[in-house]
Amino acid sequence: MISMQQRHVAAARAGAGPARATPRRAAVAAAAAAPRPAAAVAARASASDTGPTAGQRAAAAAAAALLAAAALAGPAFARPEGVNKPELLPKEAGVTVIDVAGFLAPSEETRLRQAIGRLEADTGYRLRVLAQNFPLTPGAAVANYWAVDDSTIVFVADPTFGDLLNFNVGAAVDLDVPRTFWQRLSSKFGNRFYVRDNGEAKAIVDTVAAIDACLREPQGRSKCSGIVEVSDGMF
Repeated sequence: MISMQQRHVAAARAGAGPARATPRRAAVAAAAAAPRPAAAVAARASASDTGPTAGQRAAAAAAAALLAAAALAGPAFARPEGVNKPELLPKEAGVTVIDVAGFLAPSEETRLRQAIGRLEADTGYRLRVLAQNFPLTPGAAVANYWAVDDSTIVFVADPTFGDLLNFNVGAAVDLDVPRTFWQRLSSKFGNRFYVRDNGEAKAIVDTVAAIDACLREPQGRSKCSGIVEVSDGMF
């Protein structure tokens, strides 16, 4: 997260609408409403991507751009047609991994939730994972459900519009993690070839493991300069 439009790196491609009274929270919600390729992390939110071909994709891209670019991008300047389906949220509070797409096995969800809990306890960073197939998504409802704040990374896995991985990064995280990390992460584990050969579940697990390793590195110029690959059984 760095410039105004680089404050958020894709949190969820789900809903469209502010979750808190802040632009970044609105970005998270909007981003959750529709997926967009990780290119948005590098480029500014594709909210400016308005053309005759935009249509449904523009809405999704703009929203996922708020995902991918929101964390690195700042306030949301465009919103997709609102997706707000709180009925798709877990009944219990505080679930850190929500898989409405069915990508993850129950054991994988459990491992990820445990790892996310340890990461938050050790570092204060709040990683949240949403796996979806737009438009089947809780949408804007995730922002309030997760109480997204400046220390939150919302990771949305959605293959609908290109790269599987999208991120929305809070301001505090953006100060610590270079934007290029999210780009490299998406390029490595989110491209269609990796997903085709390994499946969505492995891509999600590998991504969470790489984020975990990055956030645990000491501050310095080399922080998060590489993508840690974690072999099976290590995470």
